Amino acid sequence: MTAFWTEADFDDHELVHVVRDAKSGLTAIIALHSTHLGPGAGGTRFWHYADPADAMRDALRLSRGMSYKNAMAGLPMGGGKAVILADKDKTKSPELLAAFADAVDALGGRYVTAEDVGISEADMAAVAQRTQHVSGLPVEGEGAAGGDPGPFTALGIFLGIKAAVKHKLGKDSVAGVHVSVQGTGSVGGGVARLLAKDGARLTLSDIHEDRAAALAAELGAETAAPDAVMSIACDVFSPNALGAVLDDEGIARLDCQIVAGGANNQLKRPEHGPMLAQRGILYAPDYVINAGGIISVTLEYLCRRDNAPCDINEVRKRIALIPGRLEQIWRQSDETGVSPDQVADRMAQELIGR
Repeated sequence: MTAFWTEADFDDHELVHVVRDAKSGLTAIIALHSTHLGPGAGGTRFWHYADPADAMRDALRLSRGMSYKNAMAGLPMGGGKAVILADKDKTKSPELLAAFADAVDALGGRYVTAEDVGISEADMAAVAQRTQHVSGLPVEGEGAAGGDPGPFTALGIFLGIKAAVKHKLGKDSVAGVHVSVQGTGSVGGGVARLLAKDGARLTLSDIHEDRAAALAAELGAETAAPDAVMSIACDVFSPNALGAVLDDEGIARLDCQIVAGGANNQLKRPEHGPMLAQRGILYAPDYVINAGGIISVTLEYLCRRDNAPCDINEVRKRIALIPGRLEQIWRQSDETGVSPDQVADRMAQELIGR
C-alpha cells in the first residue's frame, strides 16, 4: 500500500488509521476527513479489493464525501468512513467484527460508524456490543427512527429524481418518464419501487441478474445486462451500485438527460462533472441526493446519545429538504455556468471551514 498522503484523493484528512489484528484476520482502514462540524460519521464497507491501494482510495474518497454529505444535509457531524478488507470468500467472523469494534472504540467517539456495502444491521448490532459509537441499529416499535438506512436513502433519491425531472424536463410527475436503474439492492430496489408506484417506466440492471429479473417481474419493468445499462436510451440514468462509473468511457456511453442516483463517488475524477455538463446532462451531486440514510442514522445516534425520543417523522421532514438543496445547486449552476458538482463542492467546503 502506497503512502496515503501521496494519493490524489488525500485531502488534508485529519486521521487515516490502518488497523491490523492477526488473530481475527482483520485489516481495516478508518479515515476521518473532517470533524469541523462534529464527530466523523460514515458507514463501514466490507469488500474484497484485488489491490489494497483501491481500499485506501475508497476510504479517502468516501470519508471526504461524508464530510460534504453531512454538511450539506445540515447535520452536526463531520465526515468519516471505514473499509474492512475482506478476503476472496468475504469471510466475516464474530472475532473480526469484535476487533473492528474495538478499533472504533479506541478512537473515543471521533468516529461514528454504521452500515454500508457488505455490512448488515446484525453486524452493527454485534459491533454495538463493544462500542457505543455506532448507529443504524435495529429499532423496536412503529414510528421510531433508526435501523436500516437503505429505505431512507431510497426516499431521498426518489424525491431528488422528481426534482431533476421538473428542473430539466419541466414535468411535475415521473409518470411515463423512463428511468434506467443500475443496482437493485436495498437502495436501488427501493428507488425502483417508489418510481414504479408513481408510474415511471423502468429498466433495471444488476450484477446479480436474477435479482434484477425478480424485481422487474414484480414491477412490470424491463431488464438490461450489466454491461449495457449505461447505454440505454432513457430520460434518467440512476446509478445505485458502486462508484466511479462516470469516467470518460461511461459518460460517452450515456444516452440520457439526467444522472441522479445513490452510488457514492459516481464521478471518477473532478473533470468528469464538467464533462457531463458539456454534454447537457443534468447531474444530481451524489452526496446531496443520497443523504437520506445518513440523516436517519445521525438522528438515531443523537437521540440515543441524549437519551431522547426519536420520531421517524423528523427524519422524513429532513429528507424532504433534499430537493430544495438540489434546486439551489442547479439554479446557481445555470446562473454561473459552473457544473453542479463544483457548485456543491464549494458550498460544502465553505460549511466545513475549508
